[in-house]
Amino acid sequence: MQQLPPCPQCGSPYTYEDGDLLVCPECAHEWNPETAPAQEEGLVVKDAHGNVLKDGDAVTVIKDLKVKGASSPIKAGTKIKNIRLVESNDGHNIDCKVPGIGAIKLKQEFVKKA
Repeated sequence: MQQLPPCPQCGSPYTYEDGDLLVCPECAHEWNPETAPAQEEGLVVKDAHGNVLKDGDAVTVIKDLKVKGASSPIKAGTKIKNIRLVESNDGHNIDCKVPGIGAIKLKQEFVKKA
C-alpha cells in the first residue's frame, strides 16, 4: 500500500483517496495530487522560540497584548487555534480568531507554538 501525503491545508496524516482526488477527513479539503501547487517556501514564520509555524497550527500568546477598540487585552496564556499565515509588510504575519476578541492579526514574536 502506498503512503499518501498529508493534507496541505491542515497537515493531517489521515488523507484518503476518492477517485482522482485526495480528501482530508479533518478539514474536508480536497485536492488533486498531480495538479497541486508546490508548497511555497518563500514565507517562513517562526514563533518567539524559533519554531517554524504553519497554517492550522495552535499557538499561545506569551505576553498581554493591548487591542485597539477592545475593552480588555489578550491575556498571556491565551490559546489560539487554527492560525493562518499571511504575507505582511508590517510584521503581522498571523491571521487568527482570538476567543472573546474576534478576527485579528498578530506579530510572530508574541506567540509560541502550542
